[in-house]
Amino acid sequence: MKNNVTRFLDQQQIDYQLFNLPNDKLSAEETAEYLGKPLQKIFKTIVIKREKRGKLILAVVPGTGEVDLKALAKAIGEKKVALASHEEAERLTHLKVGGISPLALLNHGFQVVIDNSALDFERIHISGGERGMNISLPVNDLIRITKADTASIVHK
Repeated sequence: MKNNVTRFLDQQQIDYQLFNLPNDKLSAEETAEYLGKPLQKIFKTIVIKREKRGKLILAVVPGTGEVDLKALAKAIGEKKVALASHEEAERLTHLKVGGISPLALLNHGFQVVIDNSALDFERIHISGGERGMNISLPVNDLIRITKADTASIVHK
């Protein structure tokens, strides 16, 4: 299975592993169970809107938690941010919920913020840019290629 994400990772010589999943929208819990991986290593990408105009934010958080909007706003120097609805997320990214990935949205004007819990692991799992595709890759490579910031952005 190849797409623009895997071709980019190949071109960049990133050490990744590709996992095929059912094409249904799976929760992080279902993905972890299907892959037989710990839930804290399965990261989901959440689309966040700023209160005022500006870049949309992709919050990459572990399957064990939910985005803390106040903590995220503080981390990026905003007063307030809001969660995009599933419909808005799909319209804004042109990707289906369950397949939204910061790797599929490189150079599309999104700011990426990864929860700093990812730094506890050498590798994490994220969507491969479409439903049914999951990728495991080194955290440091993900941060580098997405130009991501890291911060504590999950409810404790």
